[in-house]
Amino acid sequence: MAKRSAKDIDPTDAEHREVGAGLLEEQMGPSSSLAHLYRGEVHRMQVWRERLDQTTNWAVIVMSAILTWAFSSQNNPHYIILLGTTALVAFLFIEAHRYRGYDIWRGRVRMFQRNVFAYGLDASGGLEDPDWRSKLGQDYRRPVIKISLEESIAHRLRRIYLFLFTVMLGAWGTHVVSFAPQPWPDSAAIGPLPGLLVTGIIVALYLVAVGIAFRPRTWQAEDELHEQAVGSHR
Repeated sequence: MAKRSAKDIDPTDAEHREVGAGLLEEQMGPSSSLAHLYRGEVHRMQVWRERLDQTTNWAVIVMSAILTWAFSSQNNPHYIILLGTTALVAFLFIEAHRYRGYDIWRGRVRMFQRNVFAYGLDASGGLEDPDWRSKLGQDYRRPVIKISLEESIAHRLRRIYLFLFTVMLGAWGTHVVSFAPQPWPDSAAIGPLPGLLVTGIIVALYLVAVGIAFRPRTWQAEDELHEQAVGSHR
């Protein structure tokens, strides 16, 4: 066994305190507390990832069931598709809240990967974040949500929900044009609301969703896959 050096017992040593520097040494083997900590964070991240997938699956199932029923008969009202879209909005907000929790665990996993494992495997690239220890320690002492609800909604819109809304909007347009006895815009009317007003509201809400998804912003989510690096403006 290698002799323990000062960096093994002095965590305040500014020159040798990076855990990643000893990643491939015997004392940093798979049985180390750091490896167990990393595995625990990966498990947490996986659990929250599965929760996101479950919400998406339910949204797709509900959408499919509503569209199947809406087009099963010409007499079925078109507004049932709008009710299905409202259900998708509810799923979107649920998933956005879960995404904010998922970002906490993914951020910790990526912090380990960048500053411990990447540095231990190839120290020539330098340490990604010299202050990662203090940041991680503070995060363990007082975990906080790191992204806003609006940004998490934008993430989920970009990944899946904007596509689902587009499908529902296209299905609704097809229904009011092809399955209604009256011509549009009368076929889009809902009770006392005229069809032109209903159409305008639906299109306006869809454009709001597009604006939320694609407006320029500084991304705070940890290592989300974008065309540019996280933290850059688009």
